Amino acid sequence: MLLSISWRNIWRHPARSGVLMMAIIAGLWAGILVTALTNGWIHQRFVNLIQEEITHVQIHHPEFLTEREPWMYIESSDEIFSTLSRDQRVLSWSARTLSDAMIQSPLTSSGVQVRGVQTDKERATTTFHENLTGGDYLDIDLRNPVLLGERLAEKLNVEIGNRIVLTFQDLNNEITSGSFTISGLFRTASNPYDERNVFVRTEDLQALLGGGEVYHEIAMMLQDEELSNAVAMDLNSEFEHIAAETWYELSPELRYITDAGGSLIVYIMAVILLALAFGILNTMLMAIFERMRELGMLLAIGMSKLRVFVMIMLESVILTFTGAAGGLLLAWLTLGYLGEKGIDMTAMGGDSMAEFGYDAVVYPIAYTNDYIMTIILVVITALLAAIYPAIKALRLNPGEVVRE
Repeated sequence: MLLSISWRNIWRHPARSGVLMMAIIAGLWAGILVTALTNGWIHQRFVNLIQEEITHVQIHHPEFLTEREPWMYIESSDEIFSTLSRDQRVLSWSARTLSDAMIQSPLTSSGVQVRGVQTDKERATTTFHENLTGGDYLDIDLRNPVLLGERLAEKLNVEIGNRIVLTFQDLNNEITSGSFTISGLFRTASNPYDERNVFVRTEDLQALLGGGEVYHEIAMMLQDEELSNAVAMDLNSEFEHIAAETWYELSPELRYITDAGGSLIVYIMAVILLALAFGILNTMLMAIFERMRELGMLLAIGMSKLRVFVMIMLESVILTFTGAAGGLLLAWLTLGYLGEKGIDMTAMGGDSMAEFGYDAVVYPIAYTNDYIMTIILVVITALLAAIYPAIKALRLNPGEVVRE
């Protein structure tokens, strides 16, 4: 009976109820869309960094990341390789030789980080090779091939087939240099990364360093990202003079966006639900003031105050839940389309996002928990917003209302 009465009371003023429902639909649609857009940016950056560069776990000399000296390489690398090959948790791994250098073309020079990679293992471990926009990968039959970012190539005024010179310190802290031929160009989502990183074969770089098989970094992809902490702890306990760290420890950027991303979504939904609460409060108060005589009559003929309270709360919940269902359905249909096509942010300055490592085209992602949490928060908001109007109705004096 109360459900039936509550439903009819909502539609006594279809225009007013309809406007509030449309506001709820628009608000939740926008909230879910912004949440999904934020999730898409976070997921996109996470996948790009993990799969193209950082991987799940990395091993270094304990002081290499802070000092970056050539002689700070990983000791007992062969033993570590054997351990990683036997570990069922490790999907793939690749050893890298790293060096800070100056790159010089006939026009100008620039500071870069030289990344010597094992061509076969790097291809199996990361997806960096998919970023090539022209030329060939490092496994080409060419003496001293090098891969440059498109932005760096423009800065140096060079192209595929041209030669550049890399100058850096060897293991004895002596200045050495080598001539390399540009075999290919790449472009990632991060312009700064493209300008400061060049890729060569690890054996070519090791020959110039003069120390045989020297590796400064071992990167590994795991069967599951959640195994990162366990694998890093096991490696640190098994081997001395190394530092095995997870992606969470290696990348302050990823640590920030994963920690702060959830908070940002909460703030967005809080603003939307706050506006929703005031809308419900205003609508229910207007309904109470218009129905003073009716509510007083119900109390006078014996309806308990508890039932009056429940009736008003039901009106608020039904009104809100109906609008929420429409908003969530619209959001689900919208994301079903945009999740495949993506949102091109170029017209709104999306290209500038590449300066921070984000693609111009974003693919929104809404997780099941986002929908569930939204529904729970909407119901709680509706209940809290209806408490004051319901208490206002309970304070009515039936005798005074009937006489008036």
